[in-house]
Amino acid sequence: MLLVAADTSGKHGMIALARGNDDGTCTVIETVSLEGSAFSAQLVPQISALLSKNRFDKKEIDGFVVVSGPGSFTGLRVGLAAIKALAEVLVKPIAAVSLLDAMAGEAQEDILAALDAGRGQVYLGEYKVSSAGMVRVSGRSIMRDEFLNLVSGAKVVTPDSGIAELARNAGANVRIIENPGADVIARLGWKKILSSETLLPDQLDANYMSRSDGDIFSKQH
Repeated sequence: MLLVAADTSGKHGMIALARGNDDGTCTVIETVSLEGSAFSAQLVPQISALLSKNRFDKKEIDGFVVVSGPGSFTGLRVGLAAIKALAEVLVKPIAAVSLLDAMAGEAQEDILAALDAGRGQVYLGEYKVSSAGMVRVSGRSIMRDEFLNLVSGAKVVTPDSGIAELARNAGANVRIIENPGADVIARLGWKKILSSETLLPDQLDANYMSRSDGDIFSKQH
C-alpha cells in the first residue's frame, strides 16, 4: 500500500512517501522537509510534487498517516486539515499517530516520554510493559513542578535538552533521543492501518488542552 505521512507538530515538519508491506514492515520511499513558517502554503503542493517525482498519481494513495499531537497549535491544525481534505476527496483511511508514542518506540521497560510544551509546561506520556506489549497508560500536559515530582527514579526519554536537564536534576534516568523521523511515523501508522485502527476524515479531531497557551494534544492515538 502506498502511504503519505505528515508531521507538522514542531517548528519544522516533514512529509514522507512510504510503502506498507504485507509482512508489517514499512519502507520509506522519500521524505521532504517543511519550513514551519509556511506549512499551510507548502503541505499539499509538496505532497503533489513528491508523488509526481516518484511517478505516482494521487489516486494510487492507499492511506494517510498524520502526527496528531502534541505540538504546535497552528502546525497541527494545518496538518490535520490538509490530511482530512485529501482523505475525504480520495476516500482513504487515516492513521493518527501520537508523537509521544513515536518517542516511546519499542522500549522493553516502563518509561516516561516528555516534550517541552512551553510556558512552564511539559507534555508527558507514561508507558508500561504488559503482556500486550508497550501500553500508554496516560498522556497529558502538566506543569514543570509536577513533572519534577513525578520523574524521580523513573526512566525518561526526551528530544529536549532542557527537559533532560530538569529530569536528571530530579533524579531521573534520562536518555536523549532524536525527534522521531519519517520512518518511525510511517511505520506506526502502517501498523495501525493493518490492525484497522483508522479514522474517517470527520473522526480526526484534536483536544486542545491549553487553548490559551496554544498547546494541543490529540484525542487520537
